[in-house]
Amino acid sequence: MKIAMPLIANKVSQHFGHSENFLFADVDKNSKTVISKQLVIPPPHEPGVLPKWLKEMGVNCLITCGIGQRAVDLLNQSDVNVIAGIEPQDADEVIKQFLNDELVSGKNACDH
Repeated sequence: MKIAMPLIANKVSQHFGHSENFLFADVDKNSKTVISKQLVIPPPHEPGVLPKWLKEMGVNCLITCGIGQRAVDLLNQSDVNVIAGIEPQDADEVIKQFLNDELVSGKNACDH
């Protein structure tokens, strides 16, 4: 399974479309292990570009603090699960919580 997170200073970005880079992590949920991690600079933020890019990158799950509903819809149409509303925190901690089924989502930090 490949997960993606938008990051600023190695913490999950407050907003999906405003990040310095994305962390892609290939994980095995059964063994609760990280197979590989990669930081990638995203394409410029334009409507619809990031959801398409994430699908092309083979992402199965996006974890973010805030994301607009249109982006959620586009990702869901591409069979990318979206976990939104998490607290901005260290990316490695988020991966650990995800693998241990301890990731808590809250209110989506995006209002559009």
